Formats: sequence, C-alpha cells, structure tokens
Amino acid sequence: MAAGSARLFAAGFRALGVEAEPTPPSDERTRELGARYTSGDECYPAKVTIGDFMKYLSSPEAEPERTVFFMPTSDGPCRFGQYAPYLRRLLDENGYGSVGILSPTSQNGYEGLGALARPFFRTQWRALVAADILQKLQLIYRPHELVKGETDRVYEECLEDVANTIEHSPLEPRVQLEAMREAMVRARERFRAIRARRDLDRPLIGVVGEIFCRLNTFSNDDLVRRLEEYGAECWVSDITEWIWYTNSEQFRKLRLQGKQISAESFKAWIRTSVQRRDEHVLLEPFREDFAGQEEPPVGEILRAAEPYLPAKGALGEMVLNVGKAICLAGRGVDGIVDISPFTCMNGIVSEAIYPRLSRDLDGLPIRSFYFDGTEADLDRDLGVYLELARAYQRRKRHPRRYPKFPRL
Repeated sequence: MAAGSARLFAAGFRALGVEAEPTPPSDERTRELGARYTSGDECYPAKVTIGDFMKYLSSPEAEPERTVFFMPTSDGPCRFGQYAPYLRRLLDENGYGSVGILSPTSQNGYEGLGALARPFFRTQWRALVAADILQKLQLIYRPHELVKGETDRVYEECLEDVANTIEHSPLEPRVQLEAMREAMVRARERFRAIRARRDLDRPLIGVVGEIFCRLNTFSNDDLVRRLEEYGAECWVSDITEWIWYTNSEQFRKLRLQGKQISAESFKAWIRTSVQRRDEHVLLEPFREDFAGQEEPPVGEILRAAEPYLPAKGALGEMVLNVGKAICLAGRGVDGIVDISPFTCMNGIVSEAIYPRLSRDLDGLPIRSFYFDGTEADLDRDLGVYLELARAYQRRKRHPRRYPKFPRL
C-alpha cells in the first residue's frame, strides 16, 4: 500500500477494536535487514517488507508476543504468494515464533477473516477508497501549487481527519459511510483552497507497474515526485484497481468451476454490489475535481488488454498494466511509466509487450523503470523520457479533458 492507504487501513483495524499501526517508514536500516534475512533470489518488495518487519521487532518498543503482521497473499505467477509462508519460516527460525501473521488471500476476495470478516471488509474497503481519492487529489494539485509544500501539508491534514473519522465512527454501515463522506467533503474543500494554477503545458504521465513498487515511494526512489520536478503531472494506478481485479478473477474462476449460479457466486455478487455503492458514495463529491481523470472500470481495462494479454490466459499486474496503458492513452495521457522491481515477472512480460503497444498507440512513449535498492541515474533517464512525452503531447490524437480544479 501507499503510506496513506496504510495509515487509513490501520485506522480501520482500530475501529474494530484492534490496536494497529503501519510499520515505521522504510529507511537504510530496512534495506540492511532485508538483505540480511533474504538470500538474494527474492524480489525487492520482499526484501523491503521483511526488512520493515524485522526492523520493528528489533526496536525497543516491540512486544513479539502481542505482535501480528498483516501480510495478504495471492495466487498466480507473482512471488507475492510466497511472502507469508517465507515470513513465517523466517520468524520461527529467528526466535519469533510467538509473532502471528494475518494472511487473507485473493482466491476468495480476501474474505478469510472469521468473525471479523464483514465489518473488517467493509470498513477497510472504504478506507482504501478514501486513501486513493486523497492520493489522486494530491497528484492533481501538487504539480500546480503556487506555494511549494502546501499540497503535501493539506494531504496530511486530510489523512489525519479521515483516519480519526474511521477510528471513532460507529461501525453501523450507514452511519460510518455518512461520517466518511462528510470527512471527504472536508478534504475536497481543503484541496480546493490550495493556491494553484494549472499549467496546460505539463505533460500527463500514466504510472502503472507492480503494486508495491509503484505505490511505495521508498522502493521507487520517489519516482513520481521526480517526474513532477521534471515538469510532469502523474496519474498513478491505485490500490483499489487490484481489489476490483481480484473480484473479477473470483467470478472467472467460479464460471470455470461451473458455479456461476451458486451460493458462493451470489455472495460474491452481493459483496461487489456493496463495494460499488460505497465507492460511488465516497467518489460522488469529486465529480468536478476528477472530470477527465475518472478511473476506468476493471472490465474496460481487461477488454483493452485482450488483444495483447487476454485475462483468461494471463494473470496479475501484467494484464492490468497493458490494459490500463491503453485506457489512459484514450484519456489523453502523454506517456506511460511502468515501475517494477528488478526481475519481476509481471514487469518483464509487460515490457516485452510495450514496443508493440507503443506502435499501436501512435508512438506513445512507454518506459519501464526497475528498482532493486541500488543507485540509478534517474535524472538522465527522466530528462530524455520527458522530452519524448512533450513531443508526443504536441501531436497526440486524443486530447486531454481537464478537471475543473486547480483553476485554469
């Protein structure tokens, strides 16, 4: 998750009466411990998450016997499916057998949480939707702010307000949703008060890639902010996109099993309908703010990817990356950046498709950036890439539709 998503997710746990905090911000100590407790064959997100967990356990305030790490899992080609079992073995081998791991899976839409499942799922879904909205506002305003740092300050204020709202609101669904909507309206007004003026010459860059590396600013050397410093505005694929994808995959698997008419399928349909309604309620106040930058539905993304990586034959972020790049091109972006960990299968497969995709999209500049914790000359690469994006911006066929805010 992005840092903001983790903060609101932790607030969701606290709303359920569970003491919870995000892991402390990643730093060089994270890399040091991640390298110590991994063999070198793991992907970079595994090193960072393990490094963060072990850094927490080595801190004076740690209480291993009271600690549970939240580490979801998944099937498909990604090594992410091995994170939780690997972490379990690592903890046991290093004297932390009392530390628990909470590990819901994408196979059942992350439902395997026992008695906490219903309130947990709905509260946390709303938390993730709210976090994605705040991040989107931050990315829309920050490149155009007139007072440097004002957008980040407002973003932090909004995160704190929404986190407090989630933690202290009643769990009764209607009451909680209304309280969260009011908090989001307050966030909207704070952002609209930012002193900003849109620069129409800034190229808009769509950012796709592996979820962790794309959203974790430590892992990607804060690439989105670096792109902004080079004169770009960024449209970053959010975390709820993955939830919608796992829902879609659950329905596809139920069809393959001949269970499209079953209690399991009906339950999944009800859950998806509730999610869609909650998302609509939280997004509705931002129709003007996100005009032209509405997120494409997952069905549209999968249909767009079909000629290159059909969802029935390929799994995971590679499908979303390719499909989302096509959808964003149709919405007027001036380039696509893929952020992935070094050796990531999803990143490698996507990169193999991108040259053909670029040709089919009139030469849309698409650039893959891989990260493994070592130094890279991003300044040289970003400078060249942004020049390509500006050249494409002058000749693209799909014009961009601008949101109402920041004011023109």
